[in-house]
Amino acid sequence: MRIALVVGGSSGIGQAAAVELARRGAGVIVTYSGNPAGAKETVAAVEREGGTAVAFRLDVGRTEEFPAFRDQVAAALRETWQRDTFDYLVNSAGFGGMAMFTDVTEELFDRFLRVLLKGPYFLTQTLLPLLADGGAIVNVSSSSALPSGSADAGYTAYAAMKGGLNVWTRVLAKELAVRGIRVNAVSPGPTRTRLADADGVVGFEAHPEVIPMLAAQTALGRVGEPEDVGVAIAALLGDESRWITAQNIEVSGGFGL
Repeated sequence: MRIALVVGGSSGIGQAAAVELARRGAGVIVTYSGNPAGAKETVAAVEREGGTAVAFRLDVGRTEEFPAFRDQVAAALRETWQRDTFDYLVNSAGFGGMAMFTDVTEELFDRFLRVLLKGPYFLTQTLLPLLADGGAIVNVSSSSALPSGSADAGYTAYAAMKGGLNVWTRVLAKELAVRGIRVNAVSPGPTRTRLADADGVVGFEAHPEVIPMLAAQTALGRVGEPEDVGVAIAALLGDESRWITAQNIEVSGGFGL
C-alpha cells in the first residue's frame, strides 16, 4: 500500500486530493491548522472509500513545529501501516487574498512568505528522510504565477511566493532525481474552495457574485471544483505519471484563454 501525506487536507483541494488518493488505494495522513472539523470530515471520507487515514495539527507557518511533526508522522507510519516511510507528499496548505502593491505591509508579506514558500520548503526538507525512494511530491501553486497567467492587480505578494514555489519545484526535481523522487506542481485557476484570505474571510462563500464573472472567463464555462484539482494531483503522484517530473501543470479549465 502507498501512503500519502497531504499538508492542508482539511478542506478544498487538499481534502479532494486526500479522498482521491484513498479511492486509488493509498493510506492518508492529513494535516490541518484552524479546521479540525474539516480534518475529521476528510478522515471519514477516506474511511468511506475503504481507506485508512490519520490527522495531525500543523501550522505550516511555524517551522519550529516541524521536527515534532516529523516524529508524529514516523510514529503513525509504524503504528497504522507498519511502515518506516511514506510515498507521496502534497504541499497544499495556504491562504489567499489580495492587496495592492502600495498597501502590502511587511507583516503581510512575511505571512505569505512563511506559509506559501518557506513553510513548504523546510517542511519538505524535514520530512525528506521519511519519503521513500521512488516517491513523488506535488506542490500546489497558482495560475497567477504562470507566465501565461493573467497579471491581476493586487496579487504581487501572493504571486511572488507562488512563483518562488514554481522555481523551487523545478530545481528540487533535479536534486531528488538521484533517489527516483519526482517533483511536480499544479497551478489551479479559480477554484471553489473555502480557502480563507488574509483577513479570515472565506473565498467564494463571502463573494459569490464573482463566480459568474470567472466562469465567463473560463473556456470550459465554469469555475473549478476541488475535485478537478484533486484528481490531477493524484494522477501526477501515480505510476501513470512515472515519466513526468519538474513540470507545472495548469489545472484551470482554460481560464483566460
